Amino acid sequence: MSDINIVLVEPQIHYNTGNIARTCAVTGASLHLVKPLGFSVEDKHLKRAGLDYWDKLDITYYESKEDFFEKNADKEMYFFSARSKNSFYQVRYPKGVYIVFGKEDTGLDQSILDKYAAKCVRIPMRSSLRCLNLSNSVAVAAYEILRQWDYSCLV
Repeated sequence: MSDINIVLVEPQIHYNTGNIARTCAVTGASLHLVKPLGFSVEDKHLKRAGLDYWDKLDITYYESKEDFFEKNADKEMYFFSARSKNSFYQVRYPKGVYIVFGKEDTGLDQSILDKYAAKCVRIPMRSSLRCLNLSNSVAVAAYEILRQWDYSCLV
């Protein structure tokens, strides 16, 4: 199991997922993709965004949100949403953490945010703007976690 597990729930844009895959490869994070996906994982654009890192990834696929939560019910998770009130900087992330992100256009379902309200966090940003790009958000979150750990798993 990886120290950081990045979960994308129903990602829609192949370029974002390719960039996130690259972030996973260089940080050693595992990537979890929850279907339905808005693209094919065989898409040449997806793999181009991930470049030559695709074969160095630890990827797990789930058929649905229910499948993901059933298989990972005992995991420590944090849910990233621009609708949360809690800053992600306030959390001390444990090894093995799962950081969960929603679709590019709508984010995580409100039912997930309601169920896990105490574990919902946001990346601070100007209130007049909607949110960061998904791949940027994942990178910011992953590197904050690694910073907290003093980059112990990186050179």
